Amino acid sequence: MVMEEGGPGPSKPAGDRCPRQREKKDKQQDKQQTCEGFSIRAMMKNSVAVSEESPMKGEFLQLVSFFISVDSPCSDVHQLVRGPPPAGSVKERPAKRTAFRKFYDRGDFPIAVQHECAGNKIAWKVEIENLDYHYFLPLFFDGLCETEFPYEFFARQGSHDMLEHGGNKILPVVPQLIIPIKNALNLRNRQILCTTLKIIQHLVVSAEMVGEALVPYYRQILPVLSIFKHMNDDMSQGLLCLILMGCSVNLGDGIEYSQQKRENIGVLIQETLELFERYGGKNAYININYMIPTYESCM
Repeated sequence: MVMEEGGPGPSKPAGDRCPRQREKKDKQQDKQQTCEGFSIRAMMKNSVAVSEESPMKGEFLQLVSFFISVDSPCSDVHQLVRGPPPAGSVKERPAKRTAFRKFYDRGDFPIAVQHECAGNKIAWKVEIENLDYHYFLPLFFDGLCETEFPYEFFARQGSHDMLEHGGNKILPVVPQLIIPIKNALNLRNRQILCTTLKIIQHLVVSAEMVGEALVPYYRQILPVLSIFKHMNDDMSQGLLCLILMGCSVNLGDGIEYSQQKRENIGVLIQETLELFERYGGKNAYININYMIPTYESCM
């Protein structure tokens, strides 16, 4: 027996420490990190030991992202790794209360519903040409975020009526229309997207130079269109090309009602981009292609 200096008793032989070390190593091998997702099976030839008392243990495990066995040089390491969350790029956003609803409830708009056999129309109490477009047109565009009747009907039909009779009054108001258009598109609502795209198409052809005036604002309008550009209601890209060329499409027993009602988001976006290119001048295609690289010129 060999006595240690200052020790309370005799020290144990070195051979007695091996079982405890083996037990400690066996416990470390049984540890497993578990979380939701898919599993990874890794083979490591070099073993790395991390002390239980080390303050860097948590950071080490977080960086390496799996536990390594200390005893065996070639050990199987099983781990469940949490996959990335969904991006939610096409998820519908909640709508906020619009200024259009507030002004309509207060009775500030000179409009009423005119019921006819062919459908409802707006009965304007004043001549549309005499309206202040700087005041009323942005308000009607702000109402494009509405989905309830009568707000949705008045905002949609009122915007079409004002664009039809606006003439030269529309061009100076274009900068005021960008934020309402952007807010409506950012909701990602399918109904609002279709309505807003039809309004944008009418806006581009409503007066001269309006298409060119929209070019500086493509960065506010086109990002959402880039997300939904290929959403064609389960139709292939070849089928979309046939529709755009005016060819008939054979769907068997199925009927593509969205084409008749113009509710196909992919087709509406393609039509809108082509109008942007035709009426936007020489710099239109460059700016469209910068925001939507998959767009092909129609000219």
